Amino acid sequence: HMYTREDRLGFCCKIASWLNNKSTPRWGLHEHGEHFKRMNEDSLMHPPKFVIKPRSHTVWEKQCVRLHCTVSGWPDPRVVWYKNNVVINPYASPGKYKLESKYRMHTLEINRCDFDDTAQYRVSVMNSSGELSAIASVVVKSTFQQVHTPFISEYGIKFKTNIVDTFGVSFGREGETMTLGCTVIIYPALHRYEPDVQWYRDGKFDVLLSPSKWHQMHWSGDRAMLTLAHLNKEDEGLYTLRVSTKSGYETYSAYVFVRDADAEVEGAPGAPLDVRCLDANKDYIIVTWKQPAVDGGGSILGYFVDRCEVETTHWVQCNDTPVKFARFPVTGLVEGRSYIFRVRAVNQSGMSRPSRVSEPVAAMDPADRARMRGTSAPWTGQIIVTEEEPAEGVVPGRPRELMVTEATKNYVVLSWKPPGEKGLEGVMYYVEKCVSGTDTWQRVNTEIPVKSPRFALFDLAEGKSYSFRVRCCNAAGVGEPSDPTEATTVGDKLDIPSAPGKVIPTRNTDTSVVVSWEASRDATDLVGYYIEGSVVGSDVWEPCNNKPVNVTRFICHGLITGETYVFRVRAVNAAGISQFSPESEPVEVKAINSAHSCFLTTTFLQPLDLAAWCRSSRLDPPAPPPPQYPEHFNTQTQPQECHGSSQSITPGTREVGHPSHTGSSVSASPAPPYGITVLECVRDSMVLSWKQPAFVGGADITGYFVDYREVVDGVPGQWHEANVRAISERAYRVCDLHENKNYQFQVRAANMAGVGIPSLPSETFLCEEWTIAVPGPPHDLQAREVRNDSLVLLWKPPVYQGRNPVNGFYVDMKEAEAPEEAWRGVNRDAIKNLQEGESYIFRVRAQNQAGVGKPSDVTEPVAAETKPGTKEIVVDVDDDGVISLNFECGEMSPDSKFVWSKNYEDFSDTSRVTQETKGNKSKIIFNDPGEEDIGIYSCIVTHSDGASSSYTLSDEELKRLLEVSHDHKFPIIPLKSNLAVEMLEKGRVRFWLQAENMSANGKIDYIFNDNAVSQGEKYKMNFDKNTGVIEMTMDSLTPADEGTYSFQLQDGKATNQSSLVLIGDVFKQLQKESEFQSKEWVRKQGPHFIEYLSYEVTPECCVILKCKVGNIKKDTSAIWYKDGHEIKSEQSLSFTEGVLKLEIITKKDAGMYEVVLKDERGKDTSKLNLTDQGFKELMNEVFSFIANSSTPLKITSTDEGIRLYTFVSFYNDLLQVTWHYKDSPIAFSDRIKSGVVGEQLWLQITEPTEKDMGKYAIEFNDGKGGLRRTVELSGQGKHFGPLLILLDRARVAGGLPDVVTIQEGKALNLTCNISGNPVPEVTWLKNEKEITSDEHCILKFESGKFASFTITGVNTSDTGKYSILVKNKYGTESGDFTVSVFIPEEAAGKKK
Repeated sequence: HMYTREDRLGFCCKIASWLNNKSTPRWGLHEHGEHFKRMNEDSLMHPPKFVIKPRSHTVWEKQCVRLHCTVSGWPDPRVVWYKNNVVINPYASPGKYKLESKYRMHTLEINRCDFDDTAQYRVSVMNSSGELSAIASVVVKSTFQQVHTPFISEYGIKFKTNIVDTFGVSFGREGETMTLGCTVIIYPALHRYEPDVQWYRDGKFDVLLSPSKWHQMHWSGDRAMLTLAHLNKEDEGLYTLRVSTKSGYETYSAYVFVRDADAEVEGAPGAPLDVRCLDANKDYIIVTWKQPAVDGGGSILGYFVDRCEVETTHWVQCNDTPVKFARFPVTGLVEGRSYIFRVRAVNQSGMSRPSRVSEPVAAMDPADRARMRGTSAPWTGQIIVTEEEPAEGVVPGRPRELMVTEATKNYVVLSWKPPGEKGLEGVMYYVEKCVSGTDTWQRVNTEIPVKSPRFALFDLAEGKSYSFRVRCCNAAGVGEPSDPTEATTVGDKLDIPSAPGKVIPTRNTDTSVVVSWEASRDATDLVGYYIEGSVVGSDVWEPCNNKPVNVTRFICHGLITGETYVFRVRAVNAAGISQFSPESEPVEVKAINSAHSCFLTTTFLQPLDLAAWCRSSRLDPPAPPPPQYPEHFNTQTQPQECHGSSQSITPGTREVGHPSHTGSSVSASPAPPYGITVLECVRDSMVLSWKQPAFVGGADITGYFVDYREVVDGVPGQWHEANVRAISERAYRVCDLHENKNYQFQVRAANMAGVGIPSLPSETFLCEEWTIAVPGPPHDLQAREVRNDSLVLLWKPPVYQGRNPVNGFYVDMKEAEAPEEAWRGVNRDAIKNLQEGESYIFRVRAQNQAGVGKPSDVTEPVAAETKPGTKEIVVDVDDDGVISLNFECGEMSPDSKFVWSKNYEDFSDTSRVTQETKGNKSKIIFNDPGEEDIGIYSCIVTHSDGASSSYTLSDEELKRLLEVSHDHKFPIIPLKSNLAVEMLEKGRVRFWLQAENMSANGKIDYIFNDNAVSQGEKYKMNFDKNTGVIEMTMDSLTPADEGTYSFQLQDGKATNQSSLVLIGDVFKQLQKESEFQSKEWVRKQGPHFIEYLSYEVTPECCVILKCKVGNIKKDTSAIWYKDGHEIKSEQSLSFTEGVLKLEIITKKDAGMYEVVLKDERGKDTSKLNLTDQGFKELMNEVFSFIANSSTPLKITSTDEGIRLYTFVSFYNDLLQVTWHYKDSPIAFSDRIKSGVVGEQLWLQITEPTEKDMGKYAIEFNDGKGGLRRTVELSGQGKHFGPLLILLDRARVAGGLPDVVTIQEGKALNLTCNISGNPVPEVTWLKNEKEITSDEHCILKFESGKFASFTITGVNTSDTGKYSILVKNKYGTESGDFTVSVFIPEEAAGKKK
């Protein structure tokens, strides 16, 4: 049941009356009280709903029609009717419309319908709970059954339309109302026929105007009118009236200028303009605007954005501080409500007037808006947005595709997509941020989560880098965070555009001047340009336009005839307004002084069409001058496609090709192009190419216009425009031709000064589809980098590919004067080995699988010569490590430009390099050198004599440059020595290093454990600028000083650092040493030991105990102790030259030695332990001396055999010696013995045999490695060994007795064995006198072995000492015996 307000009031009265009845039970009061609560106003509110919707109608002229609808809802909905989205006002057309509303039924009545009432009608119902719309169409038919259309269908009728009584260039001011009108004459005039009348702004057909509160159109049958209510600067522009009939259409255009209203505060800026709302969401909208042309004389400090809910008048300022960026995210909106926005500018003088308000926009989900688009009226109130109930108990997932969409120094905008799960449409979001380099995440919107998948973060620190992430939340909880974004640095990513270039004014009419300028270089997101003019000498600048124009040519109207003006231009983008361009040359305002002047009475943004003017004046256009220089084209590989004739004519602003050299800087329109050829032909279109004019007019060519005409039976027809917009390429596809028809073409070039005269008509070309299999000809050949012996040839591939893709090219060349048969191929990257001074021509042929195609047009002759002053590209790495390629041009004109390219094509990624040009020098700087930058870089100078050069950046060269760049960017101060530590006296510690080259301005930071330390009580620093020695000293080391010490050096840009780590055992050892040295210093203040007690073994193997003392006086005493007992001075104690000595030579000298120095200043003690191990070590050193003093081992022979021996300088009984035979210790026996005789150590071998041959050694044991002396007992080699000598020397082997007693008269016979090799000589001796053989004494030597001695009859005279002496070259040996002869009688007498 639906309750009205009256029903509810009556019901409440009944309840109150009933409650006053005392007989009512208490439980009844409670029951009805609860019912009353449930019937309060909030519980009855609900959005509007159509019970009956209006339906569409088709009626006849002059009939009435009624549209009905029935609506429910509480509070009662407000009903508004619309016609074609315009609110119907019955008071504006009395009697035409009638509105009624009774009992929730609403009616729109339209009286006496006519054709204008054919429209779409909408009814919008709205209350505080929401808004809803319904649509109905009304079609009004003529009584003649004729449908109203722009083009009627009478046969044989051709309409001619003339627009007369036109409006001119108009000037208005903000807040005023302006009406534009034209009279339209259509012949023949037909009853009830009406043309289609349309109004456009900003070009012929750019923006179609529709009826609104700002624009009101009226057509009276012969006059078209447009009323601009409450002018704003957004209304400034070129207005075009288009009248369409069956036979075509006619247009008329004129410019409307809108100036700023007077500022409320003197000196305040003009109001911003063109406020728009972008990216609207549930609680977030981005507002954009354009900066005003007038800043009030002071720079604009920023902008304030205001918002207002629709149907209210309360404006709320969105930002507390002004923002300089012409773009601002507005947050905190209420979902479902509609808003309008405005912007105000502020400078030091005050606040501007507010801008025109934006179109209403609803804060709602874009998906909901898309579903409702086309079914609702313009937003005028609140929208009830119903959301799907969230899934109970389900925590939402991660947001998706989080990214930073905008980043300025004032704010950062994030966007993301909701999680993909269904049933989670009610989720909201928390945004978190994290400073780069940390792991701490901080929630940004801590109080209220956001509903939109968009969020703007303010109050971020400029220059810092942040990462962001987002979490979803609902009643079930907060979900996991999204993946974080990459680190984003807070700061403006969009730079203010650079100032526009050269400004050229050209006379036009008595009140206007055509102003052209060079576009801002590398401008990003350019909005347009503001032009200002000033009367020369006044120093007062006035804006020529109050709405930015996005072209580089503008007609400034409203000037004073006869005055001289200068002009300047500024570029605009969202980041701000650029600096002013250079001022133009002065120009006097007056009409062009020519017999056939062409006046532009509107600011129609197109070049002056001199060729069209020549045709209309029946004048022949001037013939093109003969070409003087070869013309080339460089980058694009495909021709531009044709455009429809309904597009606006706007010249391009980019340079086309490379203009030929001209010595004049006077700006004039270019000469005609020439060399028109066909590159491809299909059934209804042809691709043309042509060559650039030889004379470009002193300014770069900005575009070309192509005309065509049909040739029938040799008779040319009327010229038609092939392109409305200027094309920037020298190749173009002309469309809408007829197959098998003949056509001629002409081309006009345009620059900043205007459009030149057309070229001569081309040859007649037949439009028929090419079917050949081979490719078409390449085109746009150009020669670059011409030198004495080489050049670079560039071309564009053929447009017609043939049946297969092009897979290669053939380059042909010949001398310019050579015959045709002189063509020869030169397929190389560059054309080399040219003859200096010779002129060459070139052509190129394309190839595919089918074969080689037709050659291209031949180039103009190119002379192989290096022009004087030619420079090459030079690579440079500056002190900051910036790598750049530099090119200098010696001869340039004022209009010359440096054009850089990579691999002879435009830079595909302009962010890789930055171009800088100053005077006649230009360079490109590599922003972030990497592998992507490898390639061939070339530079050409326009308006020059072909100045060009190239540089190949290879992988190896890039690596080299990066190394040099790193060295320059991070220069290192060379060090002679790194940071080291050394100990000074008193235990002081010195840290030091030495720099090789460091100026007096060098700076040193002393760092300990990442903290800087400074000069003070603990640390003493010093920097010797002459030697480069840097040092820091400390008196002592404590445990707190353990850590890392660093010296950080800086000298200008150069830096270096050296560190020393002192931790663990290293630091403890150093600290211990410091403490020791400190104690040592205290010790050395009195008598002390410079060298502590030690021993020394002399070469004579004497052991001396010694120590060195210092700081002694006469009364200083030195007392020696052994085993605690003082050593008396008579025991070899000396004390000379500060050295104490004590000689010890025996084992009894082992013990503990001590020396004590003392006087009144103190005492010092030194001890030496020579017991046990100490004494053993001492003796080992003595043994080592003895061993080292030993002589080489020698062999000698003895009577018993052979002896091996060595001598030592001193022998000690404790010396351990070992004899070895064949590396094994010798087992001694009676035959082999060892011993010592004085200082001789020997080994005796008795009766040696061959078995004793071998290697013998004596080893001295000194407790370390020992010393071994060896000798070889052998008969091999150059010299016989000692054993062989013993065996071969002469010897008496035996057989002789020592004493022979024989009786007189007896015979004596003695025999002995003789050996030796060679056979020895035998000599007999008696009493040491040689005897010879005779009859009494017979001496024999037989077989070299046996010697015999025979006395036939002995007598007393034979008594004596006899010897046998044998001798050979190896030696001599003797055998002795004694003969005693006795007489028997004497013997008997003696016995008796």
